[in-house]
Amino acid sequence: MAHFVHNLLSWGSDPTYGFAGQRPLAAGRRLLLLDRRGYGHSPDTVRSDFEADAEDVVEVLGERVGDGGGHLVGHGNGGVVALLAAARRPRLVRSLALVQPSAFTAATDRPVVADLLDRVRGSAPGVPDGVTPERFLRDSTEGIGLAVPEPTPVRLRAAATSMRERPIWEAEIPLPAVRAAAVPVLVICGTWEDAPAAYREHVGRPLIAVAESLTDSLGARLVRVPGYYPHTQRPAAVNAALGGFWDSCG
Repeated sequence: MAHFVHNLLSWGSDPTYGFAGQRPLAAGRRLLLLDRRGYGHSPDTVRSDFEADAEDVVEVLGERVGDGGGHLVGHGNGGVVALLAAARRPRLVRSLALVQPSAFTAATDRPVVADLLDRVRGSAPGVPDGVTPERFLRDSTEGIGLAVPEPTPVRLRAAATSMRERPIWEAEIPLPAVRAAAVPVLVICGTWEDAPAAYREHVGRPLIAVAESLTDSLGARLVRVPGYYPHTQRPAAVNAALGGFWDSCG
């Protein structure tokens, strides 16, 4: 069984940013596209927090697969959640796949990541008062050269939760615990050549550096996929990588 943990502005089965493109993998095994608290069909939360989400993932894994272990996939902030869950209960995780994880604090050995953390930690915390979910959604996409997704109620709810999400640079990622667990790790990263310039510079370059750093520190396998949103832009390539990885893990 494979469990998927989504990023900001999204939910598990979201076709724009989530894992709808991975549904063909259900032909070979059961998939669970999780909705983190405050997203999709999950209950509201006052503040989305990667620590609470990791506990939720551990609970679901324990209920669904037990100590036999399940395959765990996380994208962006969901990748950090997946790393935390794997470190806490490694016997529940048969394999760990990270799609452009936002694990910046685990990659401070890379100058572009260290520079990013210096910038965000020195900026004003949180979202300014008066910013609506509609404005946040527009600024988070159009502001970096991306198309603005349709502001449906479920998307605006995701935007509202994202506005209140605990900053990912506060995450302390226990890499030694993941290494010690000897959980097989796959890292999937875009190549970013066709991304809008601002998005590539401010987001893409740090994410590539994180992917490369985690590959080294965890002894992972790195798969590079054309584009900047691998699992939605190139779902067939990502699905082939995931399927092959899972088969190799048993």
